[in-house]
Amino acid sequence: MLPIAVALLVGVGVGVAIGVAWWARRNTSSPVVVEPVVDHHDIAGRLSEAVDHLEIGVVISSPSGDVVYRNAAARSTRGTHVGLLLDDHLASIIAETGAGQRVRRVIELHGPPRSWLEVTAEPMPDGGAVATIRDVSERMRTDAMRTDFVTNISHELKTPVGAVAVLAEALIDEDDPDVVHRLADHLVDESHRAVRTIDDLLKLSQIESTRPGDTAVDLTAVVRAAIARGRAVDAGRGVEIAALDMPDELWIHGDERQLVSAVGNLVENAVKYSAPGDGVQVRTRADDVAIEVMVADQGVGIPTRDLDRIFERFYRVDKARSRETGGTGLGLSIVRHVATNHGGDVLVSSQEGEGSTFVLRLPASLRLPNGAPDDSAVGTDRVDAPDTTSAGSGPGTHRE
Repeated sequence: MLPIAVALLVGVGVGVAIGVAWWARRNTSSPVVVEPVVDHHDIAGRLSEAVDHLEIGVVISSPSGDVVYRNAAARSTRGTHVGLLLDDHLASIIAETGAGQRVRRVIELHGPPRSWLEVTAEPMPDGGAVATIRDVSERMRTDAMRTDFVTNISHELKTPVGAVAVLAEALIDEDDPDVVHRLADHLVDESHRAVRTIDDLLKLSQIESTRPGDTAVDLTAVVRAAIARGRAVDAGRGVEIAALDMPDELWIHGDERQLVSAVGNLVENAVKYSAPGDGVQVRTRADDVAIEVMVADQGVGIPTRDLDRIFERFYRVDKARSRETGGTGLGLSIVRHVATNHGGDVLVSSQEGEGSTFVLRLPASLRLPNGAPDDSAVGTDRVDAPDTTSAGSGPGTHRE
């Protein structure tokens, strides 16, 4: 019996030992996780701070429709003309969420400049609402420009092509030499108009899609060539073009062809919108801040409401006058893209009935520090004054 009892005691001891070991391993491999204490006030503060850093406006209303929260972007318009207009629309939009539906509306705010805000309001479970406010002005302008571009290019090409067809048909059955000559002149004019539009479209497309060249360009020579083109366009109308404060040479880094196009468009534009006997002044200056070419005229001027749009493709203030002067509606758009390609901008100031001033402004960093470069560093596209017998047939610009 003793051996049996000993065996039983040993078995029990082994079992207890195994059980203790298993219990210890189980408890050491699965430690107890202690949940951190949540400070809801701290989270609310952080959320409010985060929402304040958003670029979009955020507004929260109570179930009664009263605004109980605005983030920094929404607060920035308070007390302004835009803010007052926005509050009226916002109250109406929030009220519409009472039906339990999301409400989205684009609000147009008349300027200048015109702007658009997109307000989206969502109903909340407690009966209130949360609204977001986004500035979609750039998107709306881009969409409008795209639509206008398609419409205008169709019109700009359809009109002269249609006129060519009508004139050609009229010529077929016409026997009177005087009438034939007159119809032929109109036919040539409409053909040139279509060609100018296509040329300017191709030029603008090239400027937009390619990087500008980087050669040494004498900006003074560019301006002188532009003045020669302007005098040719004047065609004896008596518009006086004066070059003032013109340095003998002003060498910069740039794309010569683009700069010739930009400055030429500005000078021709000034001439075409000046009355006989008016003056056009062209100045060039450079300092440590910028390099500028200024073209000022005493022409018809530009209405304030149109100043924000004159650089858009095909935009015109006076369509009849633009057609009369041979403008394609692309000249100022070309000027702005050339300025942008060179890291600069084009500025305009105008007064109706008194004239306009355009400034092509380029960064001073483009200026060559040591003046005229060696011949090996000069680009191959040298600027020469155009032949005045043919310069008038070049593409026109518009001021609209």
